[in-house]
Amino acid sequence: MIAALRAHLFSAIPDDTLYHYTSLQGLMGIVESRTLRASDIRYMNDSTELIYALNLLQTTIASRTQTSREQNAALSIFSAWLREQINVGPMLFSASFRANGNLLSQWRGYSNHGKGVSLGFNPRAIKALADEQDFSLGKCLYNVNEQQALANDIVSIVVSMHAERPDLQKALDDIEGDLLGICALLKHPSFAEEQEWRLVSPAFMSVADKPIAFREGKAMLVPHYLFNLATKDAIALDHVYVGPTPNSDLSVNALSHYLKDKNAHPARGISDSEIPYRPR
Repeated sequence: MIAALRAHLFSAIPDDTLYHYTSLQGLMGIVESRTLRASDIRYMNDSTELIYALNLLQTTIASRTQTSREQNAALSIFSAWLREQINVGPMLFSASFRANGNLLSQWRGYSNHGKGVSLGFNPRAIKALADEQDFSLGKCLYNVNEQQALANDIVSIVVSMHAERPDLQKALDDIEGDLLGICALLKHPSFAEEQEWRLVSPAFMSVADKPIAFREGKAMLVPHYLFNLATKDAIALDHVYVGPTPNSDLSVNALSHYLKDKNAHPARGISDSEIPYRPR
């Protein structure tokens, strides 16, 4: 039943360009490798979102504990299990896109030095590539009422599982991948303007036979999955925005030559963001 909830949450189909914000260095890495680095969700810059989702579940558990004592055994096991999942468990990889490729809030994060771009990908190509690699593509959920209803459904399913399977710990381990996939799409409502879509992988227990690599993070190694972006040896670019920069004409011109040299041809060309550059 958790799998059915996950499938429903990932059922939306994008029909507009999906933008991925990155730095100039990130752009070159993506274009030349024809891959997108999907990081383990626990290690992402916005990993607090996993905590946000788990806290939604803990709040629902606490509410149920006060009103339904006969469910307390299952609720207690589920609560303890969730606390452990923040730092342990299988690897789950995610990469982010935005429906809006020219957001000031995003440029502030990626173009502090005038070096930001947003790569717009064909949504049908991304969906097809996701299917090929057993990833799911889903639209993030920001509405608090809908999030709470989903959390309530999850807790109800776990309680019913306990009635059918006395070893609830084992049952929870079996649904962990689907549950983490759901959590990956739950975001704080303050980020709603981002209109984020996420690629989310299946759960991986090891790195064997998968394109999983590691990079140096701020304080630890960060596992990531190399998501293939190539369709018939080309990268499915729809459009590219150049972020705020002190000389936008030169930046657009250089990027145009670079992409042509790398056989990457955005169908709708390259645009300047037209947002004034303010160095920090």
